[in-house]
Amino acid sequence: MDQTPNEEGRRNRRAHYWRGHVSEWIGALLLFTTGYRILARRVKTPAGEIDLVVARGKLIAFVEVKLRPTMEEAEAAITPRQRLRIQRAAELWMARRPRFYDHEIRFDVVFLVPWRWPRHIKGGL
Repeated sequence: MDQTPNEEGRRNRRAHYWRGHVSEWIGALLLFTTGYRILARRVKTPAGEIDLVVARGKLIAFVEVKLRPTMEEAEAAITPRQRLRIQRAAELWMARRPRFYDHEIRFDVVFLVPWRWPRHIKGGL
């Protein structure tokens, strides 16, 4: 029996949601193995969502994780609008955590492409 368009859309959303979770988990694992402490995942604020918040020493990095079929598509997925959204969300996150006020802040990206090692770009946003 064929699926209705509504069922197919629901299935696609579910698959997209789980791909996002797996991608963020891989990004967190990469950062953890390179010395970062994971402070938060999937941070939701009124300004938008931050995939990962990580720390190393006196540095806090707000990280966007992008999974795409090619590196070119992953790089193209970072738009000026998205950068602004993440920066605003980071400001809200920081405003609620005074203990991090003296930390340096950076905006990073982790690109994930099938059959290639994940790529962490420091200051990539």
